[in-house]
Amino acid sequence: WKRLPDDLRAALETAAARIRAYARQQKLEGWEFTDEYGNRLGQKVTPMDRVGVYVPGGKAAYPSSVLMNVIPAKVAGVPEVIMAVPCPSGELNDAVLGAAHLAGADRVFSIGGAQAVAALAYGTATVPAVDKIVGPGNAYVAAAKRAVFGRVGIDSIAGPSEIVVICDGLTDPRWIAMDLFSQAEHDEDAQSILISPDAAYLDAVAAAMDERIEQLPREKIVRASLQARGALILVRDLAQAAEVSNRIAPEHLELSVEQPRELLELIRHAGAVFLGRHAPEAFGDYCAGPNHVLPTSRAARFSNPLGVYEFQKRSSLIDCTPDGARPLAAIAGRIADAEGLQAHAASARDRG
Repeated sequence: WKRLPDDLRAALETAAARIRAYARQQKLEGWEFTDEYGNRLGQKVTPMDRVGVYVPGGKAAYPSSVLMNVIPAKVAGVPEVIMAVPCPSGELNDAVLGAAHLAGADRVFSIGGAQAVAALAYGTATVPAVDKIVGPGNAYVAAAKRAVFGRVGIDSIAGPSEIVVICDGLTDPRWIAMDLFSQAEHDEDAQSILISPDAAYLDAVAAAMDERIEQLPREKIVRASLQARGALILVRDLAQAAEVSNRIAPEHLELSVEQPRELLELIRHAGAVFLGRHAPEAFGDYCAGPNHVLPTSRAARFSNPLGVYEFQKRSSLIDCTPDGARPLAAIAGRIADAEGLQAHAASARDRG
């Protein structure tokens, strides 16, 4: 942490504060109510005991992923966060370790890949077993998380990064070109899609992409990604653009239009939505506040961004009084009879 440049420390501190402030809004609290018979029913919320955070590091260093994964766990109250990060060159990255210090990680192991997931799931002589593993990784990490699910909890099976941009044709084409590049530069399997009802605008963005792509240090990766999975889609209108986006169910969705709130009403599936011309996806990756660990590969149809709730468990509470137990005994007994479960019926009726 002390070795980091002052401006990077300041940027990480500000990003961490924003991520923490957003996460605090997500924290679940327990609740109870009294039913019509005088029984107390409710829910107790407790943090997990120990969580494993996988931070990718094969092709680049990601201090942002450290903040996004560790901070919500700590806000949830997890007492021990174990971090695993690969170091292919044999040297740990100062920014990654500095972010781990800032976010409150308790231990860091320099391991990566499927073996890191296995170590966190089953434990080793040095790596403690955890209750849940979160964080993105490559295809091997994703496959390993799928394999250990059930032994431990996982957040999701992360696929390649994705962005869909819906634009009305009035945003600077160079901005949109770079927004598309921002996902394509992750790896060759990333997906970048622009949807617009303006054919001339699609051509303008394509020209801007040709103009700006040579500026990128990761040009080769960007070109491979765009060639394999990139698309410029012409639609009838913005309503149809929303239909196409909902079919894709993207990880990131930019609504770069004049009235983004109106268009938002038509959006049903997206991991994170960026509203207007001045909210690029890159803000979400680093410092806007919401988490950048998001559902991919159409999983936004049924799953959520990583959040504090991923690190909290909910236990149901049933507290019956003698008077309140009697009506429940009759109800439970009758249903148990119908299911042919005599011990259930007798157990219930003993309280009646």
